[in-house]
Amino acid sequence: MPHTRHAITVVAQPADIDELDHVSNQVYLRWVLDVAVAHSTALGWDHDAYLRFGAGWVVRRHELDYLAQVLVGDEVVVETWVDTWKGVSCIRRTAMRRARDGAEVLRAATTWAFIDFGSGRPRKIPDEIRGLFQPLATSA
Repeated sequence: MPHTRHAITVVAQPADIDELDHVSNQVYLRWVLDVAVAHSTALGWDHDAYLRFGAGWVVRRHELDYLAQVLVGDEVVVETWVDTWKGVSCIRRTAMRRARDGAEVLRAATTWAFIDFGSGRPRKIPDEIRGLFQPLATSA
């Protein structure tokens, strides 16, 4: 059954901390990518599945809003969902919250393009893939 949202939990490690003693901007970006991959994998589309299919996702654009600090040892819930679709692309949203106080620490929007691996050109997103990431229908 399709899911509208997917979440992972991460814990900030000493290697994630920058010279200002909080999680580096690069680490937030890594978590944005990690949760997107985890979401796709949970729906049956891991890296190997996309390779067999001959097409997959590449990032075209990231927008990240840093809202609060994450410190070493902080547990963070990273949640993602596909917000909007176009013929060959989608916008995936990500939200991160510190587990200890529920504070939102980051909001992100990533534009992903579906690319044919053979030609390197954009390819229409197949309905079977698009359907997996659609919101669940609600019953009346």
